Amino acid sequence: MNIFISNLSFRVNDDDLAQLFEEYGQVSSAKVITDKVTGRSRGFGFVEMASDEEANRAIEELNQVEYDGRTISVSEAKPREDKPRGSFGGNRGGGNRGPRTNRY
Repeated sequence: MNIFISNLSFRVNDDDLAQLFEEYGQVSSAKVITDKVTGRSRGFGFVEMASDEEANRAIEELNQVEYDGRTISVSEAKPREDKPRGSFGGNRGGGNRGPRTNRY
C-alpha cells in the first residue's frame, strides 16, 4: 500500500521516514518529495509498505502524531489524477488575429 504523509518537517529525509514506518512493518520504499530547483523538501512524502494490514496500522497510529516538531497527517495515497497541464478551460489560442505588426 502507498501511504501519503504531509506536514513533514523540512529536516526529515528519506531514511528518517523509512525508520518511522519500519516500526509497523516492512517498508518497500520511502521518499520525501523535494523541489526540483532548490532540492529542499516540499514537506510531504510517500511510503510504500508490503502489507496492507501493516500499512493500515501505521496510518492509524501515526496520523495526527507529532514528529520532529510537526503534527503529521498520514493517509492512504490516492491515485494521481491526470489533468491537462496549463489548461484554464476553453481555447487558449485566442483565434486568428493575423500577423503581428508594430504600429507607431
